[in-house]
Amino acid sequence: MEDRKLRMGMVGGGKGAFIGSIHRMAANLDGQIELVCGAFSSHHENSIMTGKELFIPASRCYATYQEMMVKEAALDLGERMDFVAIVTPNHLHFSPAKAALEHGFPVIIDKPVSFTTQEALMLKTLVTDKKVPFALTYTYSGYPMVKQARGMIGKGTLGQVKKIVVEYPQGWLTNKIEDGQQKQASWRTDPERSGKSGSFGDIGTHAAHLAEYVSGLKIEKVLAQLSKVVPGRLLDDDANILLLLEGGVPGVLMASQISAGEENGLNIKVYGEKGSVEWRHEDNNSLVVKWLDKPVQTLRAGSDKAYLLPETLAHLRTPAGHPEGYLEAFANIYRNFAAAIKANRAATTHDELWDYPTIDDGVHGMALIDAVVSASEKGNVWTEIEY
Repeated sequence: MEDRKLRMGMVGGGKGAFIGSIHRMAANLDGQIELVCGAFSSHHENSIMTGKELFIPASRCYATYQEMMVKEAALDLGERMDFVAIVTPNHLHFSPAKAALEHGFPVIIDKPVSFTTQEALMLKTLVTDKKVPFALTYTYSGYPMVKQARGMIGKGTLGQVKKIVVEYPQGWLTNKIEDGQQKQASWRTDPERSGKSGSFGDIGTHAAHLAEYVSGLKIEKVLAQLSKVVPGRLLDDDANILLLLEGGVPGVLMASQISAGEENGLNIKVYGEKGSVEWRHEDNNSLVVKWLDKPVQTLRAGSDKAYLLPETLAHLRTPAGHPEGYLEAFANIYRNFAAAIKANRAATTHDELWDYPTIDDGVHGMALIDAVVSASEKGNVWTEIEY
């Protein structure tokens, strides 16, 4: 592939949307990607207005994603978009992703990958057939100190993993704000737009993916209790789950959106034979290492910290004391995905150092939602992850 920026198209993310602007900032951070077109809204006027604010010609601000795929695919290689970012609510993930893949475009998409596991499996078949990269924004796997924890565990520094505890408390849905004008609350608590699970489907899947990513172990069974704590709410707003991971490793996962006073309190502890690691999202530049027979260590992020692993240093941009956070972690996924697209075009091998969540993570995440909901509905019984 010629040496140039990759050209991105976007579905969703129009004026007033939250996550679309996050994607655009993340994509732009490393100077590898430029936004060239979009179907930013189901209302064409909104799409045109969004494109105008982003200095995109009206001719490439499309009324529908279907029109965008057809017209972009018809353009010369030197002009058309190289991949598509899909930043719509959950129920609008599958169809644009399917259309993009059918036209041969790589896709990066918010989690969950689709509305149902069956849809996720259909996308996996398309990804396999088209042989193009596909990424999900399980954003927390992009943090450098998360990669440090994963690398230490993978290298056996802590010995065999014995237990995992992961929590994701939020407090923003403590009251029934979806009855008002809160757009995010409105669709995230609506089963027709969000899916079969609320708190677990929204943030619990992030926690589950983090547990699997850091430990290197897949969740095989769950025993779950999903609760609708706020009266009248249609989807669960609190989840308490026991996990059984590969090798019989036990785990505990809590995801709650009614934990008053909490912001985005994602945290994980992985216990091994020789010690443990602890990472907190709200102090994401630190990794606490607790040894069985040595003093506690606190490892700190920074591109000048020679004691950090190569995969950690590869995802840092600034020296110690200059905090990196959510946007940089998001950007790491975009940068690594861009590298995969370039490798795919050049028919070369993508370096695993530049990892990112793939369609396989998406399929597994959907099957996990199915199992959690099923386990809770059956009265808290152990349920296998099947797909």
